[in-house]
Amino acid sequence: MKKIVLILVLGTMLSCDIGGDDNINFELELMSITDVDIPLELIFNESNEITVNYVRPNGCYEFNDFIVQPQGNTRTVAAVDTVFNDPDCSQNPVQASVSFNFRPLSMDPYIFQFYQGTNQSGEDQYLIIEVPVAE
Repeated sequence: MKKIVLILVLGTMLSCDIGGDDNINFELELMSITDVDIPLELIFNESNEITVNYVRPNGCYEFNDFIVQPQGNTRTVAAVDTVFNDPDCSQNPVQASVSFNFRPLSMDPYIFQFYQGTNQSGEDQYLIIEVPVAE
């Protein structure tokens, strides 16, 4: 998770500021994944689609990328949005669904830890799902 925080800090520090009257500023933000559509079993050495769902706080948020940290057969997954500093964005929350493909290269089950934000103590929270692999 330290790598995720480092990427966010670097992304914020390198935020875009284009000169002129139309200053466009943005930052990157980890999104809290609410739920996941994942197959009941993954097919060995084939592409398996995994969809994550989350809520964008307003219209200034746009999907940027996934951060996937592998450790053995465990994958820690976070969705990252670009947040544009634009006062004209819609202030309504937006349901979002984004997908990525995963190809298991082991017959052992995979454990996915989907980032769900932090609790009141500042500890990272995850939705943990174990998925078997079939041939």
